[in-house]
Amino acid sequence: MLKKYSAVLSVICAAAVMMTTAAPVNAMSLPTAGASPALEAVSIKDQGAAVGVSAPVQMSVGDVSADKFTSVHSDAAAEVALAETQSEVEDTVYVEEVPEEEQMVSENDLEYANLVIAQVNDYVNVRSDASEDAEVVGKLYDKSVGTFLSEKDGWYEIASGNCRGYVKAEYVVTGTDAIALAKEVGKRIATVTTTTLFVREQPSTDSAVIGMVPIEDELSVTEEGVNDGWIKVSVEEGDGYVSTEFVTLSTEFVKAESKAEEEARLAAEEAERKKANAAAAKSKGGKSSGGASVSGGSGAGSSVAGYALQFVGNPYVYGGSSLTNGTDCSGFVMSVYAHFGVGLPHSSGAQRGCGYDVGGLGNAQPGDIVCYSGHVGIYIGGGQIVHASTAATGIKVSNASYRQVLSVRRIF
Repeated sequence: MLKKYSAVLSVICAAAVMMTTAAPVNAMSLPTAGASPALEAVSIKDQGAAVGVSAPVQMSVGDVSADKFTSVHSDAAAEVALAETQSEVEDTVYVEEVPEEEQMVSENDLEYANLVIAQVNDYVNVRSDASEDAEVVGKLYDKSVGTFLSEKDGWYEIASGNCRGYVKAEYVVTGTDAIALAKEVGKRIATVTTTTLFVREQPSTDSAVIGMVPIEDELSVTEEGVNDGWIKVSVEEGDGYVSTEFVTLSTEFVKAESKAEEEARLAAEEAERKKANAAAAKSKGGKSSGGASVSGGSGAGSSVAGYALQFVGNPYVYGGSSLTNGTDCSGFVMSVYAHFGVGLPHSSGAQRGCGYDVGGLGNAQPGDIVCYSGHVGIYIGGGQIVHASTAATGIKVSNASYRQVLSVRRIF
């Protein structure tokens, strides 16, 4: 919206300044003949700024003798001011007003300002062009996020994951609505950048250490911006504080699924169903020495879970990978899968990128890797996991939902 201001205000202000300056001669020191004028310029820069005038209007009185100066009537001075001002400000000045919506975007929200977020029951198709007749190149599921690229005939061009195309504008939110929603659906992640990061009880280097996290592990941020230089994160030992000096912060969103990715996922799920049907006739699952048992799932996944359960009660050792002498959480998962010829990285953050995501704990099967903030375990069915928990508890069985689940990954 543009606001219109009249130049008349500038004229009135300039005239008033000139009239005041030209008042009683005995109140000011006048120059002698031939000297530089004492009254060099009467600037209305300040008044002009109030109405959007960008350059000052200068008015000066040259080499004028005292006699001539006193003979000038105040009306004439006003006319000079009017003429000078009109030569500089002839047209109405327009000042653009920043839209109220833009004013509401704080510096902290700028990273979300260009997002497009789906608000649908299931998903919205991503198409190759801004038309319902165009080819479907992917799907943007509810609460999934893309980056705005352009607008065309009621469609938004977006980039999301490995997918780029157009979505109908009516099925997504942008602007301040997207910023608000992004804070709800996005996960703030702290990635460790030092060899071993100490997690402390309080935001101070003098506070007790409650846990240690290796480099490249990813932690869920539970509190940010409260204690300068510190954030609160979730680890296996509980919530604690880490220095922002040794992590990089990012926001993680669910992205669109490309057509190729969907086809690969469906093929893997079909293969998994065939394995499960073939294994059903041979085995009902494994059994552990610790009393917990494997329930459901494919033959391969159940074998992984059953093997993992053999080590319940063995010690937890930070950085370790021995299933008998001591291991940490990612070392436990890595070593269990190594028994079946599968190589996995020794990092809970890296393991969160292995295999494929099954869409949450509700779809988990035995053998799946359940990923938490800075922690992983192996799903054994019945809503339970086996995992190398802490130095105090060692390898044990827990409810899978005891902490917020970030992802469930399937290897077989």
